[in-house]
Amino acid sequence: MMKKIFLSIGLIISLCSGVFTATDFPEADITNGIVKAKLYLPDVNKGYYQGTRFDWSGVMPSLEYQGHTYFGKWFDKYDPKIHDAISGPVEEFVALDYADTKAGSDFVKIGVGVLKKPDDKPYSFATNYEVVDHGKRSVKRKNDIVEFTHELSDKTGYGYVYTKIVKLVKGKPELVLEHSLKNTGKKTISTSVYDHNFFMIDNEPTGPGIKITFPFDVVAEGKGFGTIANVEGKSIIYTRPLANKENVFSAGLKGLTSSPKDYDLKIENVKTGAGVKITSDQPIEKLVYWSCPTTACPEPYIQLNVGPGKEVKWKINYEFFTTAKN
Repeated sequence: MMKKIFLSIGLIISLCSGVFTATDFPEADITNGIVKAKLYLPDVNKGYYQGTRFDWSGVMPSLEYQGHTYFGKWFDKYDPKIHDAISGPVEEFVALDYADTKAGSDFVKIGVGVLKKPDDKPYSFATNYEVVDHGKRSVKRKNDIVEFTHELSDKTGYGYVYTKIVKLVKGKPELVLEHSLKNTGKKTISTSVYDHNFFMIDNEPTGPGIKITFPFDVVAEGKGFGTIANVEGKSIIYTRPLANKENVFSAGLKGLTSSPKDYDLKIENVKTGAGVKITSDQPIEKLVYWSCPTTACPEPYIQLNVGPGKEVKWKINYEFFTTAKN
């Protein structure tokens, strides 16, 4: 029987230095006997992540399978309010009606809450927007599952119940993210959501040791492609390690079709033989790609349109594997 977690963890903070340690944050450990993972739990005051970019549910600082590690701290500076001071297969929803919202008025980001638009500038994911309403959050867990629920009702006409279940599959080296979004408001929810996939497989620096493979012949244009990274058929291959503060970026890889079969990505550490295959029951709307010296991130977008009183569900599967070392 699933039970609700009541977060009563004592926060040990040095007020002089502002230093946080791993034991300061509400967290949960899950395992199915094959894979084990740690999750940081949402909390307005004590949570590891308090930024306004990513969904607060499912932050995962570590995951291990057969002695291999898959996530970690890929960034240099930590502050709970920094937009990407986060780890794991975390997700961001595109802000609702931001362009049409007047400066000084409220807008909604699913998984975050109601935010204040400060000026007439375009939306910026790096901005730490003022939170007007955090909504209502609840967390339930079992040994191999954590279920997050975020409820919001806003005067702009938007309302929802968003549930995200992080589950390790019984008897398999597999993680599943199960989502549901029920529209409880008066307006249709029209948005996109993507998974950033901050993988750090065995802490391999981004370079020739990392390989990304797709089910289609990929075409990639953008920063670093043709110099630091090349496309070879269905794969992205690095010619050299990325230097400090260097990155590779494409606003949209090409070659996709409208079939959910194209949501079939593979990330490998070719040195250690560890990897992960990522699939979904939804088609990819857009496929962004970004990497820095510590992490390589395919970012598949899914489109969501939910009318009032309606509900949508979607899943993302992560199958972990190992192969013989090269």
